[in-house]
Amino acid sequence: MASLFSSPLLTQKSPEIILSELPKERGWLSEHVHQYKGFWYATGVLQGLLALQQQHFKPKPNTVLLVSYPKSGTTWLKALLFAIKNRAELDFNTHHLLSSNPHELVPQLEAYAFKHPTNPTPNTCLIHSHLAFNCLPELANCKIVYVFRDPKDVLTSCWHFIQKLRPKELPFISLPEAFDQFTKGYSPFGPFWDHVMGYYKASLEFPKKVCFLKYEELKKDPIFNAKKLAEFLEQPFSLEEESEGIVERITELCSFEKLSNLEVNKEGTHTGFFIPTIANNIFFRQGKVGDSKNHLSEEMIEVLDEITKQKLGFDFMNKSVTPLQNGKGVESDQNHNN
Repeated sequence: MASLFSSPLLTQKSPEIILSELPKERGWLSEHVHQYKGFWYATGVLQGLLALQQQHFKPKPNTVLLVSYPKSGTTWLKALLFAIKNRAELDFNTHHLLSSNPHELVPQLEAYAFKHPTNPTPNTCLIHSHLAFNCLPELANCKIVYVFRDPKDVLTSCWHFIQKLRPKELPFISLPEAFDQFTKGYSPFGPFWDHVMGYYKASLEFPKKVCFLKYEELKKDPIFNAKKLAEFLEQPFSLEEESEGIVERITELCSFEKLSNLEVNKEGTHTGFFIPTIANNIFFRQGKVGDSKNHLSEEMIEVLDEITKQKLGFDFMNKSVTPLQNGKGVESDQNHNN
């Protein structure tokens, strides 16, 4: 377990020297992304990652790490996990989610480490990351929840998101340009498909440590998946909680409709790590399945679907995933739960 969940310490080169030696491409929210261990990271993200690997990361006991590729349902899962994990202490009438954005309540690991390089461990038991599996620091005593979304919707949502956050000094990136980088794997935190596959394989090998969720299935049945998450966290809902409608109240509180209409998320802001001030409403665009068809060309859709089938070994939109055979996913008409 330790060998899979730990990264060897880097030689003690300075971050500046390491960055200067890495391949780089055009960034989306930063001037460049740098290739490290097969994945592409913005300069600040990579500096945070290096701090995590060069310093001793000490997560609290029972820490849960939510991981996602950007725009895969991160805000929703932060809220859902926070509500499930802390349900015994919080009142629905004065719940933290009513007055705070989920990103304020669940810190991003690499961003926190960027700001606190000599002590990169957040003081919380619920953390989030966009890092690839092979770049995580030691997490032997942690559980990981990974959420996977249709890459067509991921790309579409990412592109809209960066238009709102892109610094004025950086040149505009068109959707075709973003598509080109995304399909070649040069997008921030990409390649997308390798990112997904790293966590999927880990969920098969360590199902009690890594939970692999599909965004579309969460949307289809949030109550079932909230119960699944609670069981994975070893905090299952009691019969009393179920009879009192606690599961339904949590899923309603964390729904896109509820969160997006709260005053804190319509008008509020919070302090970011890489960007000084972030408007909370940019995290709530549509939250729909299949919106990409309104923005991507038929050719783009065909290319992304074909890459997904080749890279992941299954037809994402029409099949569920069964355990790997000979290192490749296998198509199945049956639901597969890790």
